[in-house]
Amino acid sequence: MTQDDIIRMAQEAGFVEYELDDGTTNAFDRRYQRFAELVAAAEREACAAICEEEEEFRDHTPFDAVLRIRTRGNT
Repeated sequence: MTQDDIIRMAQEAGFVEYELDDGTTNAFDRRYQRFAELVAAAEREACAAICEEEEEFRDHTPFDAVLRIRTRGNT
């Protein structure tokens, strides 16, 4: 995920430009990037855990893990 991706998603989520103490505006706050990095890392780890669980069941296919990952946000 690039900084441009994070900025685009922040704008889609409704984050707006703000005025800094020096009178300039900034559409990007480093805290957004850090938050996005933390969320992405947690999601990667959760997806990896699903894959590891699926590996324990030899009769499952990689597609089973794909389905579980894609439905994670819907439950």
